[in-house]
Amino acid sequence: MFNIVLLEPEIPHNAGAAGRLALATGSSLHLVKPLGFSLEDKYVKRTGLDYWHDVDLHVWENFSELQAAMEGKGFWYLSTKATSSPWDVKFAPGDCLVFGRETKGLPEDMVASAGGSALRIPMQPGGTRSLNLSTAVAIVLYEAVRQQSPSW
Repeated sequence: MFNIVLLEPEIPHNAGAAGRLALATGSSLHLVKPLGFSLEDKYVKRTGLDYWHDVDLHVWENFSELQAAMEGKGFWYLSTKATSSPWDVKFAPGDCLVFGRETKGLPEDMVASAGGSALRIPMQPGGTRSLNLSTAVAIVLYEAVRQQSPSW
């Protein structure tokens, strides 16, 4: 249904949780190198439990390679630096939901060049600076799914 893209993920638990979300929604998981862990890591497998082998997983050497393969797909860039909300846009099947590294997020130039395709999950002012990566993936992915399948 959608393409979850983790750009240079660092924490195996988040990749495993994103894989489980992908499987639960009929989406694909795309990991863009460098990865901060091995895909054989016990934490990746533990988070995905016995589902990990069923995940539609793609590993890319770099983001340009992924973009070329996904030509014609919509790209949405999630960042705390963006101003638009996932509730303000219309997702389409096959869109790529792009999330950055846990410690740094997406590169600032990528967010700036994304314009209206850069999205921010609304949070209480002064509350927290960001959400856990797998939590952010779940929020945005399920909003996109809800728009396609309101009866879910």
